[in-house]
Amino acid sequence: MTSSREDEYERSDQLLAAKGKSFYWARFFLIKKYAVRATRLYGFCRYIDDVADDSPTADGARAELARIVRDLKANTSDDPRVLDALALFHECQIDLVIPLELIAGVLSDLDRVRIDNEAHLLRYCYRVAGTVGLMMSAALDVKNPTALFHAIDLGIAMQLTNIARDVREDATMDRRYVPADSIGAVEPALLVDPTEEVKGKLARSVEHLLLLADMYYRSGNAGLPFLPFGARTAIFIAGRVYREIGLKIARNRFDVWSQRTMVPLRTKAIVSILILLSLPFRPAFWQYRSVHDARLHAHLTDLPFTHSGAA
Repeated sequence: MTSSREDEYERSDQLLAAKGKSFYWARFFLIKKYAVRATRLYGFCRYIDDVADDSPTADGARAELARIVRDLKANTSDDPRVLDALALFHECQIDLVIPLELIAGVLSDLDRVRIDNEAHLLRYCYRVAGTVGLMMSAALDVKNPTALFHAIDLGIAMQLTNIARDVREDATMDRRYVPADSIGAVEPALLVDPTEEVKGKLARSVEHLLLLADMYYRSGNAGLPFLPFGARTAIFIAGRVYREIGLKIARNRFDVWSQRTMVPLRTKAIVSILILLSLPFRPAFWQYRSVHDARLHAHLTDLPFTHSGAA
């Protein structure tokens, strides 16, 4: 690495350790080449998120994201973070349309966020997380089109888990990702300190989100055999640790308004050990034994690299 590249990697590594604890844990199961790429990719994705969330004004965030889009399309930048991302995209042959979809998803967070229905929700999840699955697949040297369908699904599953966990936190930012066709046209302010009636609706809606997430986790896991051995276990552990968030929410009767659900390091270690011990007895981990269910992408028509888009 050049000196500037090393600086960017160090910055991304620190961000991953501070803000992506589940992924930071799973990274230890990646071989070095993939660990470095995954860290650099996380750094770029986190940068895009932080521009949207930490800018003083929405207009300022839009202008900064527009500048990043211009730089990506021009294939050059004065911003070392964007320059490193461009180098990674070239190295891993990541189609530029994918990070542009990610930015489109993040830009939507700067508007009035009121998710209408499940279709709206899944398209949002594709943009902000399915795209990450696609880019991670490229970083892990995966080219099979069917593998990409499953990678999108794992990203969507993780984002649905995020949304279930962060209902209250998002509501404090005037955002409601829980679909109106599930919870009703509830304003975010009512989710910060919900009444007993709203708590009941919210618990049922969160339960539905997590059941939906499980469908996508199953599909994501079905695609594991497409991954190289130097990455397969790490991705399995990352998904399983993330799914543990949803399981913990369920054990707490879907209470997402009292506190933010966290998975402690001890639980991550136990989950990882159990996975490692069980691998010899998981045929589907070693050989692809599935067919991707196109219905999972029924609402993703026209989006890049989806099953519906490829049909």
